[in-house]
Amino acid sequence: MFPTMIGTVVIAGIMGYLSEKYDFTHNGIVQSIIICIGGAFLFYFVRLMFGFGFASPGLNAIVSSVGALIIVPTHWRK
Repeated sequence: MFPTMIGTVVIAGIMGYLSEKYDFTHNGIVQSIIICIGGAFLFYFVRLMFGFGFASPGLNAIVSSVGALIIVPTHWRK
């Protein structure tokens, strides 16, 4: 369980960095990483409690990170 959580954080951090590098978002690198990690943690704990999710924990981390970046309203910022 603990290695899965560490892997989730690492994958979410990488997704946050890549989203800024390739201009998917315009939050800033640190802010995007924080948003991705928060979304990944939320989805990780939902999977533990309720069993929702995909078969792979890595795919869960990627989908939840991108989902968190889409949910946060970044298009209103200048």
